[in-house]
Formats: sequence, C-alpha cells, structure tokens
Amino acid sequence: MSTSTSRAEPARERLLAELRTHALVIGEVVLTSGRTAQYLVDAKRAILLPAGFAALAELVAEQAAEWSATAVGGMTMGADPIACAALAGGADVKAFFVRKETKAHGLARRIEGPVLGADDRCMLVEDVVTTGGSTIRALRAIRDEGLPVCGVLAICDRLAGGGAAIAEAAGAPYRALTTIDEVYPERPDRGWPPAGRCLSG
Repeated sequence: MSTSTSRAEPARERLLAELRTHALVIGEVVLTSGRTAQYLVDAKRAILLPAGFAALAELVAEQAAEWSATAVGGMTMGADPIACAALAGGADVKAFFVRKETKAHGLARRIEGPVLGADDRCMLVEDVVTTGGSTIRALRAIRDEGLPVCGVLAICDRLAGGGAAIAEAAGAPYRALTTIDEVYPERPDRGWPPAGRCLSG
C-alpha cells in the first residue's frame, strides 16, 4: 500500500523515522472508531515538527503532481496539516478543509478554503486510516458538491480494512505513505485482522 518511487524514498524514510520517534504512543487508547487498542499513531506529533513536516511536504506535493490534483484536503483536523504541507512542498493546488458539519453562520460552508469548481481534481488526504470512516465522510461531502476525486493519500494505514473501504467508496487510487507494520513492527496484533477483512466500528 505504501508508495515508494526512487525519488520519494528518502523523504518517505525520513517521515517514517519521525513517526517512529514522535507519533507512536504505546498504551491502551480508544480510537476514533470507538474500538480499544494497545497503541496509537498520533501523526500530528511528528508532522507538526520541522523534519516531519518537510518530509511530508515533499511526498504530498509529489503525489499531487502524479495524480494531476488541483486541490488537496479532507476532513478537519486530520487533513489540515497535510493540505498545508502540499502548499509548502510547492504543489500548484488549492488547499481545503471539510467541516464535520456545515457551518451555521457566515457563508454556511461545509468545505472551507478557496472556491472549488467542477474542473478541479481533488486529492483527499488523511493522517491515520483505521476503518476509513472519516475519509469516506469527507468523500461524500466532496461529491455532494459535485467535485471529482482523483485519489486518496494517507500518512499511515493501520491495516484494519480502512484502505480497502476507502478505495471502494472513492473509485479512485488509494495510497498510504507508511503502514503500521513499518511504524510499529513489534505490534502485538500484527497480522490481525486478516488481509481484506474490515472489523466493524
């Protein structure tokens, strides 16, 4: 699932090192899905530091170019720093954030940022994918606006079925820059769930 072109690999290795050092939290936690886990990847702890952000910027900008994306964003807050990283990496794109609910005042927008049009190619981004639920909600919001999605990029896939669910819902390429097996190879639940199986939640 991880992308690894020869040019991007040094940046990916730097990002992976930052995730291992700063983002991996060992201990019982409750995930967004409501399930309990014995570890957590809090990607923002790594990508909101200079080295992690710089590596991410290079990778996201390269992926945006590969998919000919003109807009990069996703569900707030997971997507916010990634969309900003695309701009920092030199991608010629619009950055956008999808609100969890439509704003009740002002311009009453669900999608914040520059105005997106039907000719834009949206690359959805997410920090950590478990079940894929938040990314799929962002996907629906984008499609409700009549906007096309050219691909979905995640920083880390927990290999719990979310990637397959996202790819099916999007009907577009899905890639993860890293997987949990790379970030935490000693994880106690490695190999579960079986490939292709998505746990409920």
